[in-house]
Amino acid sequence: MQYDTARGPCKGGLRYHPRVTLDEMKALAAWMSIKCAVVDVPFGGGKGGVACDPARLSHRELERITRRYTAEIFDIIGPDKDIPAPDVGTDSQVMAWVMDTISMKRGYLEPGTVTGKPVALGGSRGREEATGRGILVVTQEAFSHLGMELEGARVVVQGFGNVGWNTARLLHEAGARVVAVSDVHGGVYHPEGLVPRMVREHAQRTGSVVGYPGARTITTAELLELDCELLIPAAIENQITRHNAHAVKAKVVVEGANGPTTPEADEILRRRGVFVVPDILANAGGVVVSYFEWVQDRYGYFWREDQVRSRLEAKMRQAFRDVLDLATQLGLDLRTGAYCLGVQRIVEARRLRGLYA
Repeated sequence: MQYDTARGPCKGGLRYHPRVTLDEMKALAAWMSIKCAVVDVPFGGGKGGVACDPARLSHRELERITRRYTAEIFDIIGPDKDIPAPDVGTDSQVMAWVMDTISMKRGYLEPGTVTGKPVALGGSRGREEATGRGILVVTQEAFSHLGMELEGARVVVQGFGNVGWNTARLLHEAGARVVAVSDVHGGVYHPEGLVPRMVREHAQRTGSVVGYPGARTITTAELLELDCELLIPAAIENQITRHNAHAVKAKVVVEGANGPTTPEADEILRRRGVFVVPDILANAGGVVVSYFEWVQDRYGYFWREDQVRSRLEAKMRQAFRDVLDLATQLGLDLRTGAYCLGVQRIVEARRLRGLYA
């Protein structure tokens, strides 16, 4: 699904999940258009998917599905048309198969046709932690704006996959106190703080964060209602709803996942004075580094990891300030301000390009 190319080629993830639908892909492509505009990278929105359960497929079956799917969309993707990236159920290996299929059919290497590839095939350093690092940056900006100290702040992270783990690790390194984390099996809580690296090692050994020594086991519902300064929902959508929004005790919510807060819950949090950094800003670090990867592939010149990090941080800080400035100017909350900024930039590109007839 491709949505608006006024600002550049389409950009978005390739999703493998049993519940993939056309309507979902349409919505996510539109969402990506806004997100790219908010952080001012030159892309429109795109999204693709296959309704399958990758956990039930062999390595060979996964490769065959990927190559067949890529062959079917061959004419509509490429570095100047539509650049897929990993999403739910896909990873750097899937991107490598997509790139190889396109390259073999074109007769020459085309690394810029996907992002999120292995570094050995033209991927960018720093891509794995990009979303988490972007979340760290906007959190720092939010705390600074609110006059709060991140050092020692109590942090709760829902979700301990790539985004949740990297976010918890980076916040811990920044001096915050990560008091609770969770995965699909449940959560763990320790009021004095957890060491994310050690929790991850435990999860890798046992299959879950649950049972981490010295921590109390809690449910996801309990985790969302813990007393803390910062809550980061980084799992799935619709986690903060009208049923539990009144019980959220966090002063700041930074959305690591897409759509973790329902519209009704968003209104409740706003009325209660909870400062929410919306998903289309907070978790955009991934698409920013995808943009960096695309640029590096086109030039054949690759940056050091510290260069990727510094450029990502600068991009995310500027995006936060742009959103905050517009929201303040118009008297809006940060989410509405972000949508206004994204739409504004897309409309301006459309206006300047005019109508080809």
